[in-house]
Amino acid sequence: MTNPTTSWMDIAFTPAVKAAQTRRGSREGYARMRTKGKTRTAIDAGLGDFIAHARSFYLATASSKGQPYIQHRGGPPGFLRVLDEQTLAFADFSGNRQYISTGNLDENPNAMIFVMDYRTKHRVKIWGTAKVVESDEALIETLMPDNYVARAEAAIIFTVASWDTNCPQHIPLMVFAEDVETLAERVTALEAENARLRARHSNDPIATRDAP
Repeated sequence: MTNPTTSWMDIAFTPAVKAAQTRRGSREGYARMRTKGKTRTAIDAGLGDFIAHARSFYLATASSKGQPYIQHRGGPPGFLRVLDEQTLAFADFSGNRQYISTGNLDENPNAMIFVMDYRTKHRVKIWGTAKVVESDEALIETLMPDNYVARAEAAIIFTVASWDTNCPQHIPLMVFAEDVETLAERVTALEAENARLRARHSNDPIATRDAP
């Protein structure tokens, strides 16, 4: 069970990190923040909504020797599921079959999920532990998005230890191609409706007579 007083700073700010902060002048400010700041160790409604709309995220793992690895995960909105206030889960879709994340988690459960929303320039960092579940077919099926063309080989269960948000500075503003296509279709439909109304107006003798 996660310690309710654990902050992401307790996890991320190792002695070496604190030394770097001291050297560069930010240690005092973060020390005050740790004392007065809100500890976020559970998934609240705001984070849950943010995750429910995510179409991609990055999963960070490391080997037992500390070799890091970051893997992109993508899918339709909702493919990253909130199971409860401490647990996230997602289907492990079949890919290039390198299994680096899987192997890392077999020997080192520490992991991190980094969710970025380029449309709103928001990002969330989630620290915790993860495990790969390969033998629970019912769970894997439950985590598969409806009508999504992919094959799931396993499920990954992520236990949240703490999380934090980042400032939007330097995040590029981008939109998804399918959102642009949907907007273009709406514009085309509106232009067609506008042309239809203009044609009807031009063929209406009363409207034409009253036109300036």
